[in-house]
Amino acid sequence: MALFKRGPVWWMRFNYQGQQIRRSTETTDRKLAERIYYKVMGQIAENKWFDRLPGEEKTVRELLERYLRDHSAPNKAPGSYRRDKSLVDHLIRAFGDLTLVQVRPALLAEYKGKRRIDGAAAKTINDELTVLGHAYKLAMKEWEWVTENPVQKVSKEKVRNLIERWLTPEEEKRLLAASPTWLQEIILFALHTGLRQSEILNLEWPQVDLFRRTITILEQKNGSKDTLPLNATALDVVKGRAKVPSIKTRYVFFNGAGNQRDARNLLRAYYLAMEEAKVKHFRFHDLRHTWATRLIQAGVDLYMVQKLGRWKTITMVMRYAHHYPESLRAGAEVLDRLREGSTKIAQSVKPGSAVPVQVFEVIGAPGRN
Repeated sequence: MALFKRGPVWWMRFNYQGQQIRRSTETTDRKLAERIYYKVMGQIAENKWFDRLPGEEKTVRELLERYLRDHSAPNKAPGSYRRDKSLVDHLIRAFGDLTLVQVRPALLAEYKGKRRIDGAAAKTINDELTVLGHAYKLAMKEWEWVTENPVQKVSKEKVRNLIERWLTPEEEKRLLAASPTWLQEIILFALHTGLRQSEILNLEWPQVDLFRRTITILEQKNGSKDTLPLNATALDVVKGRAKVPSIKTRYVFFNGAGNQRDARNLLRAYYLAMEEAKVKHFRFHDLRHTWATRLIQAGVDLYMVQKLGRWKTITMVMRYAHHYPESLRAGAEVLDRLREGSTKIAQSVKPGSAVPVQVFEVIGAPGRN
């Protein structure tokens, strides 16, 4: 009997019209796999079996549930998994009862239009299509459920990546004044480190080196570690946390009971402070945007900002490269300084004397381009 295992699942192998066919029985039970195999052999003998892929019967709900279970849950950070699950919920409501072969590009285009009408952001729509496309890719290459990926034929929404909202110094002053002390510490730490909310709440004392003035961030996605310097403000926050009356806890930012601060409670307090401070349309994650924007406006090299913020590419950092006009003035005034310098050199040259080489380098020699 041509049954074999791939992992825990039993597969069957047989010849049909001169071709060797391999199909999963979709079960880990050998006896059930044998019954499925003999049923297929009977259909072939009666000329009633056709080479059909599981995708003709599998639903989108089954596809996405397997994607969450077999790919997202074991391979992604908890936050990323929760995000995937939220995206999948929207997709299941729209396509859950359809078979995989019934989902066509035209149907996906209609879905995009409906999501726009519902008020979904372009990035959210793209994220939903990305998850669905990745699930179809796995169904093609690893699970052998389908032979094509309809998402590949659908264009993505245009996303406006420029981040224009950052905290002004006056807004920062009002926000801190409206915040309780524990929230002030977290806001200041975010503004001076660029850490994400989860990284701040998950920060533990073994990651902090007060002597070297550094923290070590454990990247959940790829398992790597990054050691980052703390500036004076961030260091003062950490030192202040270290002086809190001793409570046995491993977290730097803990609550009154010594437990890790809950993200929902943090955001509840944050938005109450925002309302009192009359700061509008500013998410907690925009503190990270503010950190990056302030560094770039101060003239910090983009590569250094990328490394400090742990972005994968310079392109991702360019979203923050918007400037106040005054932050660009130094660049614009460079030509004034060059012109003044060349004029002074030219005036110092006496008529009939040789022109110093430096003049040519500054104002350009005759005939040069």
